[in-house]
Amino acid sequence: MGPALVNLALGVPAALPFALARWLLTEYLPMDCRSTEDLAKPGLVNCNYTTLDHATVVMFLLAVTGVVILALVVVVDVVLPVRRGRGLAARLGTAVLIPLPFAACLALL
Repeated sequence: MGPALVNLALGVPAALPFALARWLLTEYLPMDCRSTEDLAKPGLVNCNYTTLDHATVVMFLLAVTGVVILALVVVVDVVLPVRRGRGLAARLGTAVLIPLPFAACLALL
């Protein structure tokens, strides 16, 4: 029960990089343009200035928060159990629970 609760607790701050990645996949990637230089191309129908403005910040925040969360997962699920002489199977097996808080938030929206 302990490893499952720990990984669920890791899922709460991990919701931020998941949300940022979801925004990039649903808002930025479907657009026809990737920069303001693309706005000069004819035939663009799906290009949002606000999304272009926010994309760089979102990508940066996703990289920073993603690295921090990944480091936390490695420390909590690999380094600490190995240091204490415990097996990794229980920790790594319950690591699939990390996205569960984000999925629950999506289900509620």
